[in-house]
Amino acid sequence: QVQLVGSGGGLVLPGGSLRLSCTASGRTFSNYDLAWFRQGPGKEREFVAVISWRGIAYYSDSVKGRFTISRDNAKNTVYLQMNSLKPEDTAVYYCAADGVPNTRVVATTRGRYDYWGQGTQVTVSS
Repeated sequence: QVQLVGSGGGLVLPGGSLRLSCTASGRTFSNYDLAWFRQGPGKEREFVAVISWRGIAYYSDSVKGRFTISRDNAKNTVYLQMNSLKPEDTAVYYCAADGVPNTRVVATTRGRYDYWGQGTQVTVSS
Protein backbone atom coordinates (compact mmCIF):
# COMPACT_ATOMS: atom_id res chain seq x y z
CA GLN A 1 0.00 0.00 0.00
CA VAL A 2 1.40 3.37 -1.04
CA GLN A 3 1.61 5.96 1.69
CA LEU A 4 2.93 9.54 1.66
CA VAL A 5 3.74 11.16 4.99
CA GLY A 6 4.39 14.87 5.11
CA SER A 7 6.09 16.79 7.91
CA GLY A 8 7.82 20.06 8.73
CA GLY A 9 4.93 22.47 8.99
CA GLY A 10 4.45 24.96 11.80
CA LEU A 11 4.06 28.58 12.79
CA VAL A 12 6.56 31.06 11.36
CA LEU A 13 6.92 34.84 11.25
CA PRO A 14 6.54 36.70 7.96
CA GLY A 15 9.86 36.62 6.14
CA GLY A 16 10.81 33.35 7.80
CA SER A 17 11.57 29.94 6.34
CA LEU A 18 10.35 26.36 6.66
CA ARG A 19 11.26 23.10 4.98
CA LEU A 20 8.59 20.52 4.34
CA SER A 21 9.38 16.86 3.76
CA CYS A 22 7.29 14.06 2.36
CA THR A 23 8.43 10.45 2.46
CA ALA A 24 6.81 7.72 0.43
CA SER A 25 6.50 4.06 1.28
CA GLY A 26 5.06 1.09 -0.54
CA ARG A 27 6.60 2.05 -3.89
CA THR A 28 9.80 3.54 -5.22
CA PHE A 29 9.01 6.91 -6.80
CA SER A 30 12.25 7.64 -8.61
CA ASN A 31 10.45 7.43 -11.98
CA TYR A 32 7.41 9.46 -10.97
CA ASP A 33 6.68 13.17 -10.79
CA LEU A 34 6.26 14.53 -7.26
CA ALA A 35 4.41 17.70 -6.37
CA TRP A 36 3.22 19.99 -3.63
CA PHE A 37 -0.23 21.55 -3.48
CA ARG A 38 -1.78 23.76 -0.81
CA GLN A 39 -5.21 24.70 0.41
CA GLY A 40 -5.72 27.97 2.24
CA PRO A 41 -8.72 28.79 4.44
CA GLY A 42 -11.85 28.93 2.30
CA LYS A 43 -9.88 28.29 -0.89
CA GLU A 44 -9.53 25.55 -3.46
CA ARG A 45 -6.48 23.30 -3.37
CA GLU A 46 -3.90 24.85 -5.67
CA PHE A 47 -0.67 23.81 -7.33
CA VAL A 48 2.56 24.99 -5.71
CA ALA A 49 5.47 23.11 -7.29
CA VAL A 50 6.37 19.90 -9.07
CA ILE A 51 9.64 18.11 -9.72
CA SER A 52 9.64 15.68 -12.61
CA TRP A 53 11.22 12.26 -12.53
CA ARG A 54 14.00 13.84 -14.63
CA GLY A 55 14.59 16.38 -11.86
CA ILE A 56 13.09 19.43 -13.63
CA ALA A 57 11.16 21.79 -11.37
CA TYR A 58 8.16 24.00 -12.09
CA TYR A 59 6.51 26.53 -9.79
CA SER A 60 3.36 28.54 -9.51
CA ASP A 61 3.86 32.25 -10.10
CA SER A 62 2.94 33.00 -6.49
CA VAL A 63 5.92 31.09 -5.08
CA LYS A 64 8.50 31.34 -7.86
CA GLY A 65 11.78 32.70 -6.54
CA ARG A 66 10.87 31.95 -2.91
CA PHE A 67 10.21 28.20 -2.82
CA THR A 68 12.47 25.37 -3.99
CA ILE A 69 11.33 21.81 -4.60
CA SER A 70 13.85 18.98 -4.54
CA ARG A 71 13.91 15.22 -4.26
CA ASP A 72 16.13 12.50 -2.83
CA ASN A 73 15.34 9.30 -4.66
CA ALA A 74 17.50 7.24 -2.35
CA LYS A 75 15.24 8.31 0.52
CA ASN A 76 12.04 8.29 -1.55
CA THR A 77 11.48 11.82 -0.29
CA VAL A 78 10.46 15.15 -1.76
CA TYR A 79 11.18 18.49 -0.08
CA LEU A 80 9.81 22.00 -0.28
CA GLN A 81 12.11 24.74 0.99
CA MET A 82 10.01 27.83 1.64
CA ASN A 83 11.76 31.18 2.13
CA SER A 84 10.49 34.75 2.49
CA LEU A 85 7.16 33.41 3.70
CA LYS A 86 4.11 35.66 3.55
CA PRO A 87 0.81 35.50 5.45
CA GLU A 88 -0.88 34.49 2.19
CA ASP A 89 1.24 31.32 2.18
CA THR A 90 -0.78 30.10 5.17
CA ALA A 91 -2.36 26.81 4.15
CA VAL A 92 -2.36 23.07 4.56
CA TYR A 93 0.37 21.73 2.29
CA TYR A 94 -0.10 18.38 0.57
CA CYS A 95 2.50 16.30 -1.21
CA ALA A 96 1.37 14.23 -4.17
CA ALA A 97 2.77 11.56 -6.45
CA ASP A 98 1.85 10.81 -10.03
CA GLY A 99 0.51 7.31 -10.63
CA VAL A 100 2.11 6.98 -14.06
CA PRO A 101 5.89 6.58 -14.45
CA ASN A 102 8.17 8.34 -16.92
CA THR A 103 5.57 10.80 -18.15
CA ARG A 104 6.49 13.20 -20.95
CA VAL A 105 4.34 16.10 -19.73
CA VAL A 106 4.54 17.45 -16.19
CA ALA A 107 1.15 18.08 -14.59
CA THR A 108 0.11 21.01 -12.44
CA THR A 109 -3.47 19.85 -11.97
CA ARG A 110 -4.77 17.76 -9.10
CA GLY A 111 -6.37 15.13 -11.31
CA ARG A 112 -3.04 13.74 -12.49
CA TYR A 113 -1.90 12.78 -9.03
CA ASP A 114 -3.01 9.47 -7.60
CA TYR A 115 -1.32 9.49 -4.23
CA TRP A 116 -1.59 12.18 -1.56
CA GLY A 117 -0.08 12.89 1.80
CA GLN A 118 -2.20 13.74 4.82
CA GLY A 119 -1.34 17.44 4.75
CA THR A 120 0.81 19.58 7.03
CA GLN A 121 -0.26 22.99 8.35
CA VAL A 122 1.86 26.05 7.62
CA THR A 123 0.88 29.27 9.37
CA VAL A 124 2.64 32.54 8.61
CA SER A 125 1.71 35.15 11.17
CA SER A 126 3.18 37.76 13.47
